[in-house]
Amino acid sequence: MRPNTAGGLFATDGKPHPLQDTLLAVTMALGLTAFISAQFHNLHLLSSWTGLVGILTGAYGQWVSVTTRERFGLILGLGLSAVGFFLGMAHGGLFGGVVD
Repeated sequence: MRPNTAGGLFATDGKPHPLQDTLLAVTMALGLTAFISAQFHNLHLLSSWTGLVGILTGAYGQWVSVTTRERFGLILGLGLSAVGFFLGMAHGGLFGGVVD
């Protein structure tokens, strides 16, 4: 029989996952930074680099994630990172204005 998990989507296995929780927090922070900075045209370096690092961090986090809660948060962070990355690339890219 399955245990009764009151959390549903955010149910956990009751064990600590420090690596996965750190990757989740880093991916969310990078995703928010990339998404917010992508709204400003002159911050394309910040948004593209934080978006790229957030995508890589989130992808590794998905690979090692254990619970649905971790995967849910990582997908949100990955989405924000990807939007920030793509908008940063559209506004000038990773090296726009720095390297000619």
